Amino acid sequence: MKKLLGLLLAMTLAWPVSAAVLDNVQLIGEIETIASNVHHDVAGGYYNKGDVNTRVLAGLSAQLVEDVTANVLFQYVNNWDGNVEGDNISRYERNVYVSNANVVLSNLFDCFEATIGRQFYGDEDSAVMYFGPNHYNAENFGRAPSLDAAKLTYADDVKALTIIAGKLNMRYVDDEWTALGYNYNGNFYGADFRMNLTDTLKLQVYGYDFRLDIDDMENTGFYGGKLAFNPEAGLFSVEYARNFDGHRLIKEGADTGYMVKADAKVNVEQFAVRGAFLYQHENFGAFGNYTPGLIIGHKLGGDMGDYSFDEGVRMFNLGVDFNPFEKWTFALDGYAFQDRFGHHAATWEGDLTAKYTHNEYVQLFAGLGYAKYGNDEEGTIGGATYKDAFHKDNFKWQLGMLINF
Repeated sequence: MKKLLGLLLAMTLAWPVSAAVLDNVQLIGEIETIASNVHHDVAGGYYNKGDVNTRVLAGLSAQLVEDVTANVLFQYVNNWDGNVEGDNISRYERNVYVSNANVVLSNLFDCFEATIGRQFYGDEDSAVMYFGPNHYNAENFGRAPSLDAAKLTYADDVKALTIIAGKLNMRYVDDEWTALGYNYNGNFYGADFRMNLTDTLKLQVYGYDFRLDIDDMENTGFYGGKLAFNPEAGLFSVEYARNFDGHRLIKEGADTGYMVKADAKVNVEQFAVRGAFLYQHENFGAFGNYTPGLIIGHKLGGDMGDYSFDEGVRMFNLGVDFNPFEKWTFALDGYAFQDRFGHHAATWEGDLTAKYTHNEYVQLFAGLGYAKYGNDEEGTIGGATYKDAFHKDNFKWQLGMLINF
């Protein structure tokens, strides 16, 4: 880190200071702070605490020459600890990470864009693929993950094709694979194709293969598709994805994991009525960021299959958005979570959230959630063991600020 900071300082001092250069350099990043108090009454007192956390992403985007842009983005995550004396420089230095360090080549062969280096990737609301910072999520708040990869994109008014290849640190635990550990360093390859079938009907098809030298799992990954109908009156979409693993590409086993997700929204003046359904096999593995609910979804951190010990999840959601004033948005949501077969009573959750858009760069938000677990069988949720504790009250509140620049 010392060498990197020294190099950046030297480049800054050596850079000719002129209006033309300054016009080509932009400060990029965001600051998010979330205060929360969370109480999950799971066996052993798994989660009962109040915290304030801040994540800062800051860096530079500079046009080096025509059609060539360089990006560097650092991140720092701080948990407020009440240290009245502050911290020394070395502690900050050890906790500053490089999130993005890439070069973007535009108009390559007059039709492509290439991004080479460390980068964020995917859509934040995706249930299958996202590497980047999450927002409005107190319990899954931490360092934003990124990829070391080369990405090539072709796009026009009708279609867009993205091909990506790179490195990913993974671990393999209890017949599941995840990107949250560092046990196995694997190559990955992926493709994402999107097409506007009509002005309101959109199709997405994707597939990702991760090459791991683990027993019979040389190829492991997932593939799927999404169809979305998005008229002015609302949104209707359905997505289906499946896992594969083995020596051959797209080879499925006897108990292949899969996921079905459907969303609907209808806009009526200042209101929007929403609904969502998720059905996920217990061993479906992906890198999604879908966190439904302030309590259950946030605690699982996008891995919804962890809701049930061995039978996946079946989730229903019904919500209403309300915009009474220009800068205010309120949302009321209800959720029902069960294992995918409905073998136990549903866990119910109700949430009330509010967002205030101060301007195009600054947003304040708040949330209040309550959940009543319906499963009293022995199992796990989010890595914690539970038994006879799922008929107690669970609640959460959070306040936050998000600044983009």
